[in-house]
Parts: sequence; C-alpha cells; structure tokens
Amino acid sequence: MTVDTSSTDDSTVGAGAEPVAAAIAAGESVLSRRFGSAITLVSPENLAGSGPATVLRARVVSSSFALPRTLVIKHYPDPPEPGYADPFAQEAVSYQLFTALSPDERMCPELLAHDGRQRVLVIEDLGRAPTLHDKLSARDSRAAERALLSWARSLGRLHASTASREADFNALLRRLGGPVRNEDNDLAETLDEVPPLLEELLGIVTPEPIRARVAESVALARSAAFRAFSPSELSPENNLVTGSGVRFLDFERGRVRTALVDAAYLRLPFASCDDALALPAGMSEAMIAAWRAEVVGVWPSFADDEELAAQLTVSELLLVWLITSDMLPTLDLTRHATPVSREAALVTWWRELAKHAGYARLTDIAEHATRVAAALGARLGPHADLAFYPAFR
Repeated sequence: MTVDTSSTDDSTVGAGAEPVAAAIAAGESVLSRRFGSAITLVSPENLAGSGPATVLRARVVSSSFALPRTLVIKHYPDPPEPGYADPFAQEAVSYQLFTALSPDERMCPELLAHDGRQRVLVIEDLGRAPTLHDKLSARDSRAAERALLSWARSLGRLHASTASREADFNALLRRLGGPVRNEDNDLAETLDEVPPLLEELLGIVTPEPIRARVAESVALARSAAFRAFSPSELSPENNLVTGSGVRFLDFERGRVRTALVDAAYLRLPFASCDDALALPAGMSEAMIAAWRAEVVGVWPSFADDEELAAQLTVSELLLVWLITSDMLPTLDLTRHATPVSREAALVTWWRELAKHAGYARLTDIAEHATRVAAALGARLGPHADLAFYPAFR
C-alpha cells in the first residue's frame, strides 16, 4: 500500500461517502472507548491509500483530552482473505511494537488507539511533510541525497531497535488473531522457477554452484541471524521526510525477517516498485554506510567490510532472483521492443549484482550475473539503461 499525505484538499473525493463515514464512526468509537469520553472527528480528508484500508486525516473538535489537533484513521472494512496474512493485524501489531519503544527509537507515527473487532487504527498525524518520492521527483539533488541518507539511517535504527523483538511481535499477532506466518517458507519453491526461465527465455544455463549460492541465500533468510522488524514495502511513497528524520508509514506487510534483505534494497533502491529508477554512482554505498553505523552495535560482525560485503551480496542474489521470477515471464524480449523502466531495471539489477559480487570476490555469482545481464541487454536493445530519478538528471 502507498499513502499520499501531500493533499491539501479537505474533500473526500475518491474515498466514497460510505467508506469515509464508516471510518470516521469507527475512529470516534475506538477513541471514545480508549479515553472514556465522547470524541468527535470532522473534516475528513482522503489520503488516497492504495491498499484495502480507507485512510483519512480528520480534525478533533470535541475532546476533554489533550489529543493532537488532527489524527489519521485507517479502517479495514473487509475481513481478511482466508489463508492469507491479515493486513490489519500486521499493521496494528507493527504499530504496537513501535509504540512500546521510546520516542527516539520509534521510526513511525505513534499508535493512539486500535480495535480488532472494528478493524480500525488511529495514529499520530505527522503532517504534510514531503515523502521520499517527492524529494526524488524534485530537482534538488542535495536535498534528495540528504533524504536518502536519512532513510538509510532510519532503516538502521528501525532494525537495531527491534533486533530482539520477534517473540513480542508474534505474541501480539496471535493476540489479534493473525496467524504467525513465515513467508520465507515459500522462498525455495519460488526460486526454483528461475533456472528454467533463464534457460528457456535467454538460453542461460544456471550452474550448480549458483544453485548452491541461492540455497545459501534461502538458508540465510530463514536463519535466526540478523532478524529484525521490516516494513517489507520499502516504497519511497511510504516514507515521510520530517525534521526528525525519515519516518515509515505503511506496515500492512510488516513482519520480522533478516535485516539483510532490507539492506539489499539499499543496493538496489526500491527494486520492488514498478517505477524504480537509478541513483548516481556512490549513493548506494553511502546509504549502506549510514545503515551500518546504526546496526553495528547490535551486529558487530558487520564492522568487517569483507563479512558485510559477502552477506549483502548473498542477500542481493536472493532479491534479484525473486524479482526475476516475478518479472521475466512478463517481459517482451523481442529486439524491436523499447524497454520500459521495469525492463531496464531488471537489466540494471543483474549488472549491479555482477559488480557487487566482483567487489566481494564471489566470482561465480559475478560471472553468472554478467551473462544474464548481457543476454537481457542483447534482447532488449541499446535502450536498456535505467534512467535516473529526476533529482539526479
């Protein structure tokens, strides 16, 4: 899910009258029970959430408590799909986990009230701060660089503050009725799909040492090492650039997993987003350094450059294979097609994997990634270069 917090219009256009009224009623109900007195919310403003929740900003006009002037309500009107993780439960538990921490460790808005029966959350309104996407889309490269480094530091603080909280997260999730699902259990099956795709579509045979490297990446993802909370959806639209640093907003897929997967996204920024673009040379390395400075006290082994490079490259391999399994069957690999950003991105991610594996002296990964990138580039043509974000053009 993405949330647009930049609107200045107090209308509810785009949300629909019934969902807005239901969200306001649920918000007033849970706040009144939480504080023991009637609380009235007015002037709902649609924040245009793209997920299953109705997301509103509303003004508090009737309260005997020192509540903020405005609040954000997230209402999930529909029950969860059977057999799938419940986005309401994931988000509510994520906010509970962070609200229990000190303000300095809280990398998100504070949870003020929630109710599992009404499937509603009321959270702190961080205001109309720009998102990371706004910074990347503007024409100020220095402001974009500062925002990216702040995002990396915030991600590191998020990991460091939750590195020992997996049991707490799972206990809270069970209390809300959400199943404690380990999404890593399906990784091996998904990744097994990649070698046949590479051979059929690109004529690239995956050597056994690479298959072993992929198995190593799955084992690392499933292991107890380096586990911490992850928002999972690392989209620039879901990060507010505030005076206190970048703050994360969307936790509908919040979970505990190895922090190295998130760190791999610093090497391949926003690789899960359809509109991901390129960053200038050296930016990813600076982001990794900012992230490492926050987590090295929790995971001292990351102080070793070679150890960190090897661990990150194995996780980057996992990330690139997951993206490939999702994207490669959908690409038009004819020589006459002009690549769109997602096609160019896939070539770029394989090239970056080859480069980073070379730096880490993981020669087998570097050679395989180079072959795949070359085959993709040959099929997609000379336009298979990922454009920079507007801030860096």
